[in-house]
Amino acid sequence: MLSGSTPLRLMDIAQILSLKEKEVCEHLAHISRSVKSRKQKLVIVAPECQSCGFVFKNRSRFSKPGRCPECKGQRIQEPEFRLEPL
Repeated sequence: MLSGSTPLRLMDIAQILSLKEKEVCEHLAHISRSVKSRKQKLVIVAPECQSCGFVFKNRSRFSKPGRCPECKGQRIQEPEFRLEPL
C-alpha cells in the first residue's frame, strides 16, 4: 500500500485499514523503524500551510500540525507517506 509511487495521507491509510487516524500514527512510527531491515525508508512529504506556504520540514510527528507557526493559520495540508528503497 505505501510502496506505490503515490504518497498516501493519514486519512487515506485510515480508511483503507478501517482504523482511526491516531492509531495509524502509532503504526507509522513502528513502520518507520521496521522497514530499515527490508532496506526501505518511510518518506514523509512535509505538510505545508496553504495560507502562507510555510513548510514543516523538521517535524518528527506523523500527525497533521494544528497551526502554522508563521501566520497562525489552520489551513494545513496533511503530511503524506510512502516507502522508498534506501
